[in-house]
Amino acid sequence: MSRMEKYHGNDAPVEKKPKQPKNKKRDKKTQRGSVAIIQPIAKVILFVIIMIAAFCLYEYRSGMRQARHDQGFKEIKVEDFKGEKSRSDDINVLLLGSDSRGEDMGRSDSIMIAHYNKHEKTPKLVSFMRDTLVNIPEVGYNKINAAYSYGGPELVRETIQQTFQVDVQYYAIVNFSSFPKVIDTLCPKGLEIDAEKDLNLDGVDIAKGVQQMDGHTALQYARFRKDEEGDFGRVRRQQQVMNALFQQGTSISNVAHLPKTLGKIQGYTTTNIPSSIYPSLVKDVVFKRNKPLEKLVIPVENSWENGYYDGAGSVLEIDEQMNAKAVQAFLN
Repeated sequence: MSRMEKYHGNDAPVEKKPKQPKNKKRDKKTQRGSVAIIQPIAKVILFVIIMIAAFCLYEYRSGMRQARHDQGFKEIKVEDFKGEKSRSDDINVLLLGSDSRGEDMGRSDSIMIAHYNKHEKTPKLVSFMRDTLVNIPEVGYNKINAAYSYGGPELVRETIQQTFQVDVQYYAIVNFSSFPKVIDTLCPKGLEIDAEKDLNLDGVDIAKGVQQMDGHTALQYARFRKDEEGDFGRVRRQQQVMNALFQQGTSISNVAHLPKTLGKIQGYTTTNIPSSIYPSLVKDVVFKRNKPLEKLVIPVENSWENGYYDGAGSVLEIDEQMNAKAVQAFLN
């Protein structure tokens, strides 16, 4: 029996059919169809991006114009600030709250360092008690807030660098009269604050408990210091307000107000922060890439005692080495 005769029925060998050539015309039509669908979608996305960018730019400029044309605001002149850059991924900004009316520097009621690490996305805030006794270069020992009246933000920078070994690259001076306007723009429905106690300052009554504060009320809450805690309570409430602004100001309900708020901040603030820094920071905040705000108060616990000096009055005498280490460990 031949080899071919051994195969029966389904066992019969199947003749292999030659491969059909691909229909190149059909593939090209499919590709053109896909491109025809994708192109309109891409155009819509691009249009939306352009519109959002245009809206943000318009709102930013609108906020800046409103601030610049505010007759009650006078920009503080800063002639020489020799900021020094810290680590490549770190941004340190010296925040100064001032009651100056533009006539002179006055003393700074609030001294903070706002820190942001671009790689780790960590925002931090260091508050310095204004009665902290420090050695001001070319002046001598006095309260840290006196450095501002003697030599503006540059002397404050030098004092902090000398005392705490922290480099600061930028400064931002915020006049307290403009602070409420910034809050009202960012949070038009009010800033939710859990008030620690019943307070009264400059005719503003604040009841203990959770409430929506407008800008003026929030400012009075943050400035109050006429109780047994004095500056300790005031600094704690300042950080509470800053934390609420950071969290609520970037919420979905308020994020649309962010561009105009940034414009007002830029307009109301005397600063050397370049505009090129804002986009990456805003992007991190809006898309929630950053970590929660961390806070530190100087002097730290068990590192100070009350003192009194002629010409300075009541002060906080601090362990400089202990506090310098605390600041460096916190920021690094």
